[in-house]
Amino acid sequence: MSLAHDEPVASATCSRAGCRAEATWRIDWRNPRIHTADRTKTWVACDEHRDYLREFLAARDFPVAVEPLRASGAAR
Repeated sequence: MSLAHDEPVASATCSRAGCRAEATWRIDWRNPRIHTADRTKTWVACDEHRDYLREFLAARDFPVAVEPLRASGAAR
């Protein structure tokens, strides 16, 4: 899933394998070995898996940013 930083979403499911919970966080990351600085990927996470997914990426020395996932119609 790739989202613009201000792009609202109607709903999203956590990116953790096997999890079907609603996502409330966005995790933007990049593999610097294969992606240029202007290209990022986005995973989404539920509260339970936010730290797990962030740590998984950080352990690989990938640049990572975590922000709340904006719901459709939410104030900006």
